[in-house]
Amino acid sequence: MVTTHNLGFPRIGAHRELKFALENYWAGNSGETELDATAATLRHRHWRQQSHLDLIPVGDFSLYDQVLDMSATLGNLPERARGNEANPLDDYFRAARGRSPGDADCQVAHAGEMTKWFDTNYHYIVPEFCQSTRFHLNPERLLAELSEARAQGIATKPVIIGPVTYLWLGKTTDDSNRLELLADLLPVYGELLDLLAQAGADWVQIDEPALVTDLDADWRHAFNLAYHQLKASRPNLLLTTYFGELRENLQLACELPVAGLHVDAVSSPGELARVADWLPPHKILSLGVINGRNIWKTDLNALLEQLEPVHCRLGDRLWLAPSCSLLHVPVDLSLEQELDPEIHQWLAFAVQKLEELRVLAQALNHGRTSVADALDSNRQAVESRRYSDRVRNPELRDAITNLAPGLGSRHAPYPERISLQQKNLNLPVFPTTTIGSFPQTVDIRQARLQYRQGNLPEPEYRARMKEEIAHCIREQEKLGLDVLVHGEPERNDMVEYFGEQLEGYAFTRHGWVQSYGSRCVKPPILFGDIRRPHPMTLDWIRYAQSLTDKPVKGMLTGPVTILNWSFVRDDQPREASCRQLALAIREEVQDLEQAGVAIIQIDEAALREGLPLRRSDWAGYLEWAIDSFRLAANGVADSTQIHTHMCYSEFNDIIEAIARMDADVITIETSRSNMELLDAFEDFEYPNDIGPGVYDIHSPNQPEQAHIEQLLELAAHRIPAERLWVNPDCGLKTRNWEEVRPALQTMVAAARNLRGKQLTQ
Repeated sequence: MVTTHNLGFPRIGAHRELKFALENYWAGNSGETELDATAATLRHRHWRQQSHLDLIPVGDFSLYDQVLDMSATLGNLPERARGNEANPLDDYFRAARGRSPGDADCQVAHAGEMTKWFDTNYHYIVPEFCQSTRFHLNPERLLAELSEARAQGIATKPVIIGPVTYLWLGKTTDDSNRLELLADLLPVYGELLDLLAQAGADWVQIDEPALVTDLDADWRHAFNLAYHQLKASRPNLLLTTYFGELRENLQLACELPVAGLHVDAVSSPGELARVADWLPPHKILSLGVINGRNIWKTDLNALLEQLEPVHCRLGDRLWLAPSCSLLHVPVDLSLEQELDPEIHQWLAFAVQKLEELRVLAQALNHGRTSVADALDSNRQAVESRRYSDRVRNPELRDAITNLAPGLGSRHAPYPERISLQQKNLNLPVFPTTTIGSFPQTVDIRQARLQYRQGNLPEPEYRARMKEEIAHCIREQEKLGLDVLVHGEPERNDMVEYFGEQLEGYAFTRHGWVQSYGSRCVKPPILFGDIRRPHPMTLDWIRYAQSLTDKPVKGMLTGPVTILNWSFVRDDQPREASCRQLALAIREEVQDLEQAGVAIIQIDEAALREGLPLRRSDWAGYLEWAIDSFRLAANGVADSTQIHTHMCYSEFNDIIEAIARMDADVITIETSRSNMELLDAFEDFEYPNDIGPGVYDIHSPNQPEQAHIEQLLELAAHRIPAERLWVNPDCGLKTRNWEEVRPALQTMVAAARNLRGKQLTQ
């Protein structure tokens, strides 16, 4: 009999209950008791929604981030975050956000660095290590959740991040080698596993996704060392990999002394036969056969053709699961009552994906006839999508095929362009700007909601948005910023807003996915060929520019980011979809330029997160991703200044590719990583203007002028001062005006002070 299980369930809640509970708690409007009650309610509901599975994950729920949870479990929160030992939750949130609800304004800590979780749009808090790091076990959270589940009669499987991946995910704050900490870390893991066994856990899911990345000999040896030591622990270990192929690590993964191995059969279908051959006959093979990262229905009939021979061979040793945690998809498609019925039938969210798993197991265990109706319904839905005339636009495909060469190149090189732009813009040294968005107030969100529901006439809606744009312009002028933005009040999300105006996209009302902490996004669904039927931003930007003599940036999201932050098509290469998006954005750029907009920012925040996990695959991705940006951006005159923005990823190792984008100005996150990006300029001279983000907008902490100046002075050692911009590290939509005003005042004051220093040098 096939065993079914899940690697993780979305924790934010179908209606974002956890988001609102967290934000109320952080604001001091509720206490820990209320937060715990919401968390418990969500856990219990999610366990019920998975109750048809043979094993249900426990410990996948988190109040902020599963990697931060592991750091707390291992006693490895940064020293600066530690305060009152009587309330570990304060330390936890201090590490995540730089402040806990009970901290006074003067009690702030530098928040932990955030970066992308492998190649997804989820952000984790990076573990920090140093030579003096020591681990000690804090198992209470995990044991309490295990006890909760067992009290409800749940067949549980605790989930933890494996020791090698935990070290691999982290960074050292000194010159030490984090692998040297493995010897101290393993006894703590052994103790945790023994406690889980004592609490009734027969199986423990131990996640080691680092195995799908490039590992040198030391890291491969670390896996052998770790699991030969942990094999003495009592529970059965399911070593879990996901997001990619094992490749040269396949034999290593198969031979590690664990009771079972999970592989991502969606990302690595070609490895299935090799894994089945290599895996010893006493081990369980768990196949991730339902895509945990996208929202399309699985072709169950085609999948059964692949699985039936494997089931015949393995029998009870075969387990089935989603490819990875369902954290990356929305909760429940049944809530989408407004979605186009034809497109609705093509989709599956977390609840539906687990139902697909149930159907597969039933077909394998009891024959296809036992689920004939479900399989027939699935076949009809898959064929409906495959043959729908809404998916392909032959005219657009011909236009893409026949694009003229040279469309991705500017006329003149950067030195000539920047000279012309400086004459036109007349900006001071260390020009100040923001990344685009300003606080999204309750009034703004309510106006958008009322308009969408048909309760606010369009003329009144547009008047409300223009009112807010005018407010943003006035505030920026008072603050003394040099380059302004319109504030984006009309935009629900930097990707969804554009998708709503492009043909080929569909949208949900409840399709929320966690990005980090309480931050959720609602990715649009790219189901067909993309076309821009009309201008998307022109009227708003033109209105904002009419209110001021200072330059106002046109604000667009780039094609690579729209692609990477959407649920994308799986019926054509990502490159093809990206080129279609680039052509649509190019048309918008040209409309803005013709309207007299002198600066146009095309955000590519997600450029790096689409980077393949294997370095050998980078060149192909970067070629089409950079070419798509250039196609979108470079149809303008030399006098038009093109900006781009990137955030919360590691950019040092692709800085040459970023330079090839040839944006006149790049703004990039550096505040949480303390200007770590500057290390890239030791060996590479970045040729264009750059704005290293000087304060962390994802923390409620106020920046200090001296710190901003220190960061900029650090930057000026690597990049000529005349090519440096001053800006926050990301947009300001998640903050409130009471936080934004003083922060930007401080930033502007720092820039002006540095200009004075420049003048006297």
